[in-house]
Amino acid sequence: MIDLKEKVAVVTGGARGIGRAIALRLAEAGADVVVSDILDEAAQVTADQVRQMGRRSLAVAVDVSKMEQAEHLIATTIAEFGRIDIMVNNAGITRDNLLMRMNEDEWDAVIAVNLKGAFNGIKVVTRPMMKQRSGKIINMASVVGIIGNAGQANYAASKAGLIGLTKSVAKELGSRNIQVNAVAPGYIETDMTRDLPEAAKETFQTLIPLKRSGQVRDVADAVLFLASPLSDYITGQVLHVDGGMVM
Repeated sequence: MIDLKEKVAVVTGGARGIGRAIALRLAEAGADVVVSDILDEAAQVTADQVRQMGRRSLAVAVDVSKMEQAEHLIATTIAEFGRIDIMVNNAGITRDNLLMRMNEDEWDAVIAVNLKGAFNGIKVVTRPMMKQRSGKIINMASVVGIIGNAGQANYAASKAGLIGLTKSVAKELGSRNIQVNAVAPGYIETDMTRDLPEAAKETFQTLIPLKRSGQVRDVADAVLFLASPLSDYITGQVLHVDGGMVM
């Protein structure tokens, strides 16, 4: 059984979906959790759920694309809990469109949140983790960052960039006992995927050897593993949680 007691985790985009599942899964294992999201009220709901599990929690409204807000998030975390052990860069958005129709705002918004937001999150935790000489940084990538997807050039580019960022930072921070890894979910049942056309859902199902979609708990379990001492000799890796879609 994984024990994260006395560990402090920050989960961005933790108000709902995969982020909420991650926050609750880490709390189940004993971690105190800071829930960060631009959706303040929903983040408070997740934080309340963590507290109901007997763990300490704090909700912080943050736009991760803004460096000063990322700095505020970590400063608030350290002021409240005294340390940070686990950073989960999960915040992400989509602005899907075919490239020929995609405008600059759709491109910039996705890159700003999904890629620059993760850069901001990593940068602001690096110094405190280096002082501790320990830490786990987990970035939420996607299978489309590996295989691409029509109509998601911005999203795929942000997630592919995140994989490169993960590997580069893992090389920089490894000597300080900080592990940096990514999780690449496939077709996971969330509010975002429920809105897909039925034809698109059926196409995804044909690509999955396990012949079923994933659940948010599947992703949260992978994050829990990477956040735990079980992954102490794993860094710079991309853990696929996709039912075999990409192999």
